[in-house]
Amino acid sequence: MQLAIIGLGKMGANMATRLLNAGHEVVAYDLNADAVSRVVKQGGVGAESLDALTEKLQEPRVAWVMVPAGKPTETLITELSTRFRKGDIIIDGGNSNYKDSMRRAAFVGEAGIHFVDVGTSGGVWGLSEGYSMMVGGAEEAVDAVRPILETLAPGPEKGWGRVGPAGSGHFVKMVHNGIEYGMMQAYAEGFAVLEKKAEFELDLHNVAEIWRYGSVIRSWLLDLTSEALKENAKLDGIAPYVPDSGEGRWTVAEAIDLDVAAPVITLALLNRLSSRENDSFADKLLSAMRNQFGGHAIKKED
Repeated sequence: MQLAIIGLGKMGANMATRLLNAGHEVVAYDLNADAVSRVVKQGGVGAESLDALTEKLQEPRVAWVMVPAGKPTETLITELSTRFRKGDIIIDGGNSNYKDSMRRAAFVGEAGIHFVDVGTSGGVWGLSEGYSMMVGGAEEAVDAVRPILETLAPGPEKGWGRVGPAGSGHFVKMVHNGIEYGMMQAYAEGFAVLEKKAEFELDLHNVAEIWRYGSVIRSWLLDLTSEALKENAKLDGIAPYVPDSGEGRWTVAEAIDLDVAAPVITLALLNRLSSRENDSFADKLLSAMRNQFGGHAIKKED
């Protein structure tokens, strides 16, 4: 199947590679010409502008947008809507606010363009492991891009699914990330308690390895925590500064609007905010975990 990928950051570039390896035709566009060249070297087709990209795509056109949420996504979808025609499909695979996705779906829908929002999880590991994708959009549009989703997922019938109409994919991903905050916080606090018990001289990497097998708290996050501790047991050089992408904030705000108690997610978010004011092993480990699963930059200590 042919599609365009717009935005060749780490995840977008890895998606292009996974699709090309499976025999799909990828038309690549990015403001960074070198990123486009790398996709072309793998067998993709490069486009030097959105006009050129539109011309290279067969109808019905499919464009997968992987740029930062907010103004970059808004601008790009607006520009695509002036070039695409009835029956074409725009997919937003970034971390947009679901309310923005609902509005954009209505906007492009006026021209008969389909909008599909795909909440995507997998980070830097998606290339080899596949991506978990929470898909929102009309059934006919999702069915039309099914070959792409089946290729990017861990398997054709697992790790992805249509969860509802436009906006629902990003809504589910928002809550997914809120849960992620809480899970990460629990691991970080637990290991901080272990690290503080100096008299036992605990090997935290060894503890993590023990917990990874048979334990009720085993998970992929624990796997990555173990790897982070193996690489840097004392987390030397890592500043206890934990960024937040915004989705945790949105989840907490939504919980309040819906009168749903979400204390764990809320406190995990507040801890990330407080991490910018203190020094703790737990916050250093949270930062190291984010780097392990998503390739997120680590703030170094001065």
